[in-house]
Amino acid sequence: MAGRPVVAALAAAGVVGGVLIGWPGLDTVNGCGLAVNRYPSETAKDWVRYADVVVVGRAVQERESGREELSAGAYRYQLERTVELDVQAKPFSSTRSHPTVGSSLDYIGLGWKVLRSDGTTRIPDLTGDAPRVVPGHTYLLALRWEDDRWVALGEGAVVPFDGNAVGQGEWCGQVVDTDGFAQGERTGRESDHSMEKTLLGQGVPAVEQALEKASGKGS
Repeated sequence: MAGRPVVAALAAAGVVGGVLIGWPGLDTVNGCGLAVNRYPSETAKDWVRYADVVVVGRAVQERESGREELSAGAYRYQLERTVELDVQAKPFSSTRSHPTVGSSLDYIGLGWKVLRSDGTTRIPDLTGDAPRVVPGHTYLLALRWEDDRWVALGEGAVVPFDGNAVGQGEWCGQVVDTDGFAQGERTGRESDHSMEKTLLGQGVPAVEQALEKASGKGS
C-alpha cells in the first residue's frame, strides 16, 4: 500500500504532461495509451449512424463487475468497472432495437488493474484522448447496446460535459476546462471535424441541433 502515492503521482504527472502537449504525450503514459474504437465515433454523422442513444449522464457510483486473473506481469487482476449514470438528457435515440433508456443506466467504463506485489492496490485504467468516466462528473456519451450492455462507440463518443459545456470536466483522469481540453485534443487541426471540436464549450441545444442535422431532420 505504501507504493500507491508514488504510482498515483507518477501517473498524474504523466497525464498532465499529455494534456499540456497534446495526445502523443499521453501515448507515453503507462495505462493512458491508444483508445479502443468499436465503431467510428468522431463526428455527428458517426454518432447518428452507429449509436443507439446519445445521453448526457452524470456518473453517480461505480462498482467492480468482473475480474480476470493475469498469469504474468506487474498486475495480478484486470477488473471490469460498471458506472451508474444519472441520465439528464437524451439528445438522440436511433430506430434500431435497443432497451428504453430511463432515468439511469449502467455503462461499462474503463476498469482497474490490481498490483501483483500486494494483491490489493488498484491502478485505474486510462485511455488516451478519452475520459475515464468518474463519479461526480457529467459526460456526453454516444452509446450502443452490445452483448446486453451499454458501451461507448469509441474514444470520440465520451466527452466531458461538466456545467453543460462540451470539453469541460474529467478527461483521461484529470479535470480540465475547455481551453485545456482543446489544447490536449489538438482541436485546432483543420482535419478534425469531431463533435468535441465543432461544439466545444456549447450545451445540449447545440448537441441536439448537430445530431438532427446529421440525421437529416435538421436544416
